[in-house]
Amino acid sequence: MFCYQCEETVKGTGCTVKGVCGKEDEIAAYQDLLIYICKGISKRNLAAMEKGEGDPKVGLFIADSLFSTLTNVNFDKARFSDLITSAINMRDNLPVTGNSEPDACTWKPKSETDILEKARTVGILSTSNEDVRSLRSTLLFGLKGIAAYYTHASILGKTDESITTFLQRGLASTLQDLTVPEMVALLMECGSTGVTTLSLLDEANTSAYGNPRITNVKTTVGTLPGILITGHDLKDMEQLLEQSKDAGVEVYTHGEMLPAHAYPAFKKYTHLYGNYGGSWPHQKKEFERFNGPVLVTTNCIVPPADSYRDRLFTTGLTGYPGVKHIFASAGGKKDFSSIIDLAKTSQPPQDLGQGGADLITGCAHDAVLAIADKVVNAVSYNIAWYEQKALLVLLSLLSLGIKNITLGPKLPAFVSPAVLDVLVKNFDLKPNTTVDADLARMLKGL
Repeated sequence: MFCYQCEETVKGTGCTVKGVCGKEDEIAAYQDLLIYICKGISKRNLAAMEKGEGDPKVGLFIADSLFSTLTNVNFDKARFSDLITSAINMRDNLPVTGNSEPDACTWKPKSETDILEKARTVGILSTSNEDVRSLRSTLLFGLKGIAAYYTHASILGKTDESITTFLQRGLASTLQDLTVPEMVALLMECGSTGVTTLSLLDEANTSAYGNPRITNVKTTVGTLPGILITGHDLKDMEQLLEQSKDAGVEVYTHGEMLPAHAYPAFKKYTHLYGNYGGSWPHQKKEFERFNGPVLVTTNCIVPPADSYRDRLFTTGLTGYPGVKHIFASAGGKKDFSSIIDLAKTSQPPQDLGQGGADLITGCAHDAVLAIADKVVNAVSYNIAWYEQKALLVLLSLLSLGIKNITLGPKLPAFVSPAVLDVLVKNFDLKPNTTVDADLARMLKGL
């Protein structure tokens, strides 16, 4: 395997035996091949769309497939096998584009061995030129960021064909020999598409759940059994709260789900008790001490410890072998009764001994714009990137002409020296140095 899509990649160069995230080489192979087939789908569907014959299901399938390959989303080989089968069927139902189609448009596996062998020839390192590989990788990871945000918006009924068309154009472009300026232009378009996607997601969240309000969130524990929910999917949060409101249990958020407390629509649920624990790296210790069931709705699942594996549940695009998965019905409804029933038999969460101070969330655009005159002049950008959604945010800022951004704590391994030189010259990107030096530079003149 070779994977360098996240900041924690081995030695800052690439994971080659097993991912730091816990991804095995087989899963990496299945992910690489799924992306390869999606390139073929994109090539064919774009040609069909020009003739008014495109498949309208392709856009969301591409988004879901790319999202599945993000860091810490899905480790389940069976799910990827199903996705690859669906991808090949979707591709082969599209009209051929001519007599000399790229291999991604035609290749089919005859066995699992074929998948593993093919993956070695179509992954990141299949592009030999370092700078071309860097630009293609940066684009691919930006596309993954778009896919993640777009999937969340689509779950809430907000879609935009221009976004899914760009996902396909971006993927198909990696099958071509483009010039460096053409590839840089695609990166900027990826960033501007990211702005559109983030706006769509904001509209989806606020139209469904209201504009976030600055909110204090408890970090203490209650006396009732609890359910812990993590990830980013607010619709999952809503369905869990609605189904558990009279069950005699309390719901806690963890990690990325903390902002849910700020949405007005969730404040009516009095059993939404507070937030438990910190960010995703602490899952093993905190999930073990929570005692009740844990629902993972999107990315940031860490390979679970045996002590809580039997009370861990995944849903949506997340997955881990041997962990129970909650599927949605055709209408999007999910039945969380098995989680609620398990919670009723559990002990209340153990206190983590974090002092009980409230957390503050809800500093969204409405709240910030209310004091814009005080905030704007004090802004400086210091981006700590981890995975592909953070990269998309960076590309989005660059597409808006934002310069003088500090990036770190480590620079992305997929950015070659020559590509970094272009970014520095055009956008004045700076790497992190030390806390004191960076703060002094960024706060100078404020």
